[in-house]
Amino acid sequence: MTDTRIDAQTAAAPVYTVPQERKIVTAIPGPKSQELQARRSKVVSAGVSSALPVYIERANGAILVDVDGNQFVDFGAGIGVTTIGHTEQRVVAAAADQLQDVIHTLFTITPYEEYVRVAELLAEHTPGNWEKKSVLVNSGAEAVENGVKIARKHTGRRAVAVLDHAYHGRTNLTMAMNYKALPYATGFGPLAGDVYHAPSSYPYRDGLSGADAAARTIAYLEKVVGASDLACLVVEPIQGEGGFMVPADGYLPILQAWCTENGVVMIADEIQSGMARTGRYYASEHFGWEPDLVLSAKGIAGGLPLAAVTGRAEIMDASQPGGLGGTFGGNPVACAAAIAVFESIEEHDLLAEGRRIEATFRAGLEQLAARYDVIGEIRGKGAMIAIELVQPGTGQTTKAPNAEAVTAIVAFAAQQGVLFLSAGTSGNVLRFLPSLAVSDALIEDGLRVLDDALASLG
Repeated sequence: MTDTRIDAQTAAAPVYTVPQERKIVTAIPGPKSQELQARRSKVVSAGVSSALPVYIERANGAILVDVDGNQFVDFGAGIGVTTIGHTEQRVVAAAADQLQDVIHTLFTITPYEEYVRVAELLAEHTPGNWEKKSVLVNSGAEAVENGVKIARKHTGRRAVAVLDHAYHGRTNLTMAMNYKALPYATGFGPLAGDVYHAPSSYPYRDGLSGADAAARTIAYLEKVVGASDLACLVVEPIQGEGGFMVPADGYLPILQAWCTENGVVMIADEIQSGMARTGRYYASEHFGWEPDLVLSAKGIAGGLPLAAVTGRAEIMDASQPGGLGGTFGGNPVACAAAIAVFESIEEHDLLAEGRRIEATFRAGLEQLAARYDVIGEIRGKGAMIAIELVQPGTGQTTKAPNAEAVTAIVAFAAQQGVLFLSAGTSGNVLRFLPSLAVSDALIEDGLRVLDDALASLG
């Protein structure tokens, strides 16, 4: 394996190259960003949209710096990718060293140790105390596709089940697995078949216990799909794009028990919720759930493209030799970065940082919820927290979604140098997905901006 050559300073507490503070020096977007936006409109597909048209020149820790010199507090982390912080020292050093040694050979032709080491770390840290194996790929959607493919090969069955409000990607199969068509699937059909959408656990709106919600899901699977035809059930332990829905206690283990009894492979899509984001390595651990397969991506390599399917060895070995792989899957540079991510999580106790972030966020959000009845619910785990916004006065009755408030808050915060993200099937969820490098001071600063934004709603 490449010697990552990390010096003592790199291995110590993070040293930030950008001051960890927000600073606005121009209009948003600034003149240089506006110029780049004009260039972009001529050459980049309109289908590739951006939430905020500011062009980023540097990023470090929890701060984004645009080409005009504005500094934004990043509560999105590339939608959960830069989980351990932008340009984290250990990751940068590991990737730079690997670039000097081997950039690409293709693991399925001439392998290398970095791929093997990532698979060893995944076997160690994913839920479940059994023999595990992995395949490394490029993206979350590719991990989903391979997870389904492996489950079908193992079971000899065709059908795939997912849950309401799910999001799994933008490829042909994963578009069919998503709950929401617009913008991910509209006009892109025909979509893949044999995909079924079962009711999920959404405690804020359905009021069901974990056992009752699981019984409802199972009834759908048995009556509409049929257990004997079902290859896999793919579940996000905390739904991401759907609005950070946290299932009721007991829901996931009950589904796993049913899947095991019926020979169905249960797959945890931990693409957004994994890699220390929730205060555990994988969010499944919060619920006592040990899935058959676990999908990792986003935060696994500190910003470089890498994803994985990890699971029970007998399931992972169902594929014939040559059936899994891909040209860039498990690239040596991305693998070196992933190893550094695992090392950084351990060295800096980033699981504890996730818990710290949750405590700080919850305390501030609870104070805001006591003052603004537009906040219907606070939910999430670790550095994966959200508030669902409802029409004023409806929180305990109809809980009518308030997407307009989310849109207004995101726009208001951007002008103040804070990047928030929207989510939810109805667009009425404000999600906070910061890196684990975000300080309490930055969280509290962001909450003050959120307070001002809520007040501006009138």
